[in-house]
Amino acid sequence: MKVTEYFKRSKGKTLISFEILPPLKGGGMKDIFHLLDSLIEFNPPFIDVTYHREEFVYNKHESGYYEKTAIRKRPGTVGICAAIMHKYGVEAVPHLICGGFTREDTENALIDLDFLGIKNVLALRGDAMTFEDKFNKTPGGHSHALDLVRQMADMNAGKYLDPNIENGNKTDFCIGIAGYPEKHFEAPNMDFDMHFTKAKIDAGAEYIVTQMYFDNKKFFDYVKACRAMEIAAPIVPGIKPLTRRYQLASIPRRFFVNMPDDLVKEVNKAKTDEAVIDVGVEWSIAQCRELIAEGVPCIHFYTMGDVKTITRILKGIV
Repeated sequence: MKVTEYFKRSKGKTLISFEILPPLKGGGMKDIFHLLDSLIEFNPPFIDVTYHREEFVYNKHESGYYEKTAIRKRPGTVGICAAIMHKYGVEAVPHLICGGFTREDTENALIDLDFLGIKNVLALRGDAMTFEDKFNKTPGGHSHALDLVRQMADMNAGKYLDPNIENGNKTDFCIGIAGYPEKHFEAPNMDFDMHFTKAKIDAGAEYIVTQMYFDNKKFFDYVKACRAMEIAAPIVPGIKPLTRRYQLASIPRRFFVNMPDDLVKEVNKAKTDEAVIDVGVEWSIAQCRELIAEGVPCIHFYTMGDVKTITRILKGIV
C-alpha cells in the first residue's frame, strides 16, 4: 500500500516510521532483523532503507603505485526492502539517489522495484563524493532530485527512455522527497529552496519527509511556508535524538542544522555520557509530544542503529 494511503486511513492518528541503514558489507540480514524485532511492536506502516553511493579507495600495489577502486560499503538496499516486506508484512521504502546512477540505471532499478511489488520510493539527489567539494552528476545521470522525480512520474505514466516502447507498463510508485526546515545547505535562501520543493511536488511527488531538526518551531514554520505555496502534500517530521556530547558540533557541521540554546545548555550541564543520552531522550520526547498534539501525520525516526534510545523515546510518548 502507498505511504499516503496509510496517512489517509489513520484518521488523524500520528503514525510512527523508521529509517535504517544497510549493514556494512560483510554483515547480514540478521543484523537488520535484530534491529527491527525491537521496533516492530510500535506498528510502523513503513520502513525506509537508505542507499549509499560508491566510494573510492586507493590500494597500494607492491610496485608502489596506488590503484583507484570504486567500492560500495553499504550495498543491499533493494534486497533488504524485499526481506522486510516478506518477514514483517510492512511496506519498505527504498531511497533512490542521483549519484552513481545513469538514467538507464534508474529505469532498470525502478523496474526491479516494480517487479518486487515495492510501491514507495524516496527520491533524493544524494551527497557529493567524499573527495568532491560539490555534487557532480554521474555521466548520463541526473543533477537534481527534481529530474529523478520526473523520471519516476514518466514511468508511472508508462513512458520509458526508449521511445520505441509503446503502451509500456505503468508503474504505480508513491514518490516521497526530502524537505529542509532550515533549508538545504546549498540553497541561497529559504525561498529558493521552497521553489524546488514546489517543483518536485508539481512533478509528481506525493509526500515530504524532513531532514532532522531539533526545534519544532522550525518545522511548524516550514509547514506554513509550504501551505502558503499551495503545497498540500503530507509533511513528515524527521527526528534524530542527540546521544553524544560531540554531536553538538558534528551534527550542525555535517547536516547544517542548528542546535537550540536550551538543548546545548542541558547537554553541557550533563556530567556523564548517560546523562547526555537522558537529555537527548527527554528532548525528543518533548518534540514528539508537541508534534502529536499538532496532528502531524507521522513521525519518522532516524534510527542509526540505536534501537535502545529510539525505544525509550517511543515508550515515553505512548
